[in-house]
Amino acid sequence: MSSAVPLSEIAADAPVLRDFGGGPFGVYVHVPFCATRCGYCDFNTYTAGELGSSASPQSWLAALRGELAAAADRFAGLPSATPEVSTVFVGGGTPSLLGGDGLADVLDAVRSAFVLAPDAEVTTESNPESTSPEFFDRIRAAGYTRVSLGMQSAARHVLAVLDRTHTPGRAVAAAREARAAGFEHVNLDLIYGTPGERDADLDASLDAVLDAGVDHVSAYSLIVEDGTALARKVRRGELPAPDDDVLAARYERIDTRLAAAGLTWYEVSNWAANDSARCRHNLGYWDGGDWLGAGPGAHSHLGGVRWWNVKHPARYAERVARGGLPAAGWESLTDDERYLERVMLTVRLRTGLPLTALAPTATPAVNRIIADGLATRSDTHLVLTDRGRLLADGVVRTLLT
Repeated sequence: MSSAVPLSEIAADAPVLRDFGGGPFGVYVHVPFCATRCGYCDFNTYTAGELGSSASPQSWLAALRGELAAAADRFAGLPSATPEVSTVFVGGGTPSLLGGDGLADVLDAVRSAFVLAPDAEVTTESNPESTSPEFFDRIRAAGYTRVSLGMQSAARHVLAVLDRTHTPGRAVAAAREARAAGFEHVNLDLIYGTPGERDADLDASLDAVLDAGVDHVSAYSLIVEDGTALARKVRRGELPAPDDDVLAARYERIDTRLAAAGLTWYEVSNWAANDSARCRHNLGYWDGGDWLGAGPGAHSHLGGVRWWNVKHPARYAERVARGGLPAAGWESLTDDERYLERVMLTVRLRTGLPLTALAPTATPAVNRIIADGLATRSDTHLVLTDRGRLLADGVVRTLLT
């Protein structure tokens, strides 16, 4: 394991990379730009004021093309051929700030370096305020197949606590515009448990989501991340910390409403109208797949090796300009680490955790989890119950002790 040597210094035939290939391969592109900084967000993002003249969307795109080309050259020297790209996910940050033409350029950069599968899923995240009918028409024509819109809440005062800049109602309007542009798969993101949020506020948000007619919903409990403006307000006593009992009740409320509308959970925080509506890219993460992360601060995982890029857009561009991959550090996962991640991620899926993936020593823990009503066991899988979904992190801890 190393946290200093960049992946570009590892020999092209390094044994740690020989497991790469044979399964789905995704590409994640990180767009680090935001118009404003949300108080709860700890992602690697920057406003124009924070960057000044050190970086721009144009310099970032040029560096992205360079990184993708370098990665393609790097993979070409591996024993196994680079598979077709089955999923692309453009996240951030706020990718929609690039505009329709900018996002078309991003996808063109991926296509220039790799071969996209004919049925590739291509997703972009978008802030509703930086979208329009013309935007959706442009990215649909460019080859995007899926849009994920950050809604968070339909309540103005909840959005204010989160420092979200979009107006209530705009997310629903954007979802309708995306569907009108030909997007079959549209996701709306919700955050629940924000200080000051009432049951009525959540109900209004769910009403709006269902009225939008989307085929996918993601709902996440508010997490107070260290170093954020929200964390500072909670620490000073200006806002209360999210209450675990309230979060559990809100989750059950969300699940009940979405299930009644025909949206079924397939991962603890994600619901889809049918199998084709599920986010294949994220399923690749949860199933332990391979992906290349491109852009400042992006993480990659290939054949048991994980690496992460330098974070600042200016430093990222400088590293790419010098040649090779802009990795800040890397690690070769041990068998124990891969086992931990398999349990931690796969148990959250509706399909459950294969019993064959568990170590024999986990049998007593499995029996306790089932006895406590947190999971059921079929001939092949351990599957969380409704109560188990609320306590998924505890289930993981039990399985790993």
